[in-house]
Amino acid sequence: MNRRAFARIALTVPAASWLPPSFSQATAGVGKLLVGYPAGGTLDTTARQLAEAWRKQGRQYIVDNRVGAAGRIASSQLKRERPDGGTLLCTHTSALTIYPHVYSRLMYDPAADLRPVSPLVAATCAFAVSSTAPAGVVDVKTYVDWVRRAQDAASYASPAAGSFAHFLGYQFSDAAGLKLQHVGYRGSAPAMQDLIGGQIPAYFGFVADFLPYLQQGRIRILGVTGDKRTPFLPKVATFTEQGFPKVRGVETYGIFAPPGTPESTIEALHTAMVSATKDPALRTAFEQIGLEPLTLAPQEYAKQLQRERDFWAPIVRASGFRSEE
Repeated sequence: MNRRAFARIALTVPAASWLPPSFSQATAGVGKLLVGYPAGGTLDTTARQLAEAWRKQGRQYIVDNRVGAAGRIASSQLKRERPDGGTLLCTHTSALTIYPHVYSRLMYDPAADLRPVSPLVAATCAFAVSSTAPAGVVDVKTYVDWVRRAQDAASYASPAAGSFAHFLGYQFSDAAGLKLQHVGYRGSAPAMQDLIGGQIPAYFGFVADFLPYLQQGRIRILGVTGDKRTPFLPKVATFTEQGFPKVRGVETYGIFAPPGTPESTIEALHTAMVSATKDPALRTAFEQIGLEPLTLAPQEYAKQLQRERDFWAPIVRASGFRSEE
């Protein structure tokens, strides 16, 4: 069923009663979840899984992919939408915490134009080398020793220049006293193929990037960036456990509302998200792609985002990376 057909059917559904009357009057009970990336990616899949969980609860949303500019088109679109809960944005933390320090033309104010509702999932990053690396490279320390001996290994890749993983790699390079060259890809799939093939020696990416390849023995995961070990890789130590406490960070994918959305609507949306994350089918779907369900109160999420914005500012500045896009 294509999107237009689905929308026609959805419009026949009675208005939902879970939001204030303004929402029902504005959208006839059908809302949109803006996503700034193509269908099939992890962020898009996350949004669709939330929409499905809401559908089962009688809450109708369809995913609207506004692709381009590293997700900034979708984020900037949100500020032009009516503040009635009818249109929401599903995006990653970086759009509000790292992008403001990276892009000269951001197109939106991360603090004023995107009202936090709640995170939906947490995504931990991991660091891996190809199986073509020396057999003795099994953790972060032995990786550092290898790079100091072999300068041709002194590079790492990430899914994109300016991404969360890019700057985690910069943090690591600085903390280890190395001068690692960053290689930015256009997505995780081509980067993983080059890692497996040995074209790149190392890669910072999300746990979800690695899960399909764990049984093949063609990569070695050396560390994870969370404050604790991830349940998806319980035998892999954190960077903190391995003596690099500065190399830490977990991305969240969250839901955001337009500026001016009433507090009552924000609270209703938050309650609906908490309810959705209790759905066993949704939790299982997230776990299958390496994501951990996570919700926070809107005010708490807003404070966390501001702390992370402040945290990443000097790191991005020190890296010297800036995009004029």
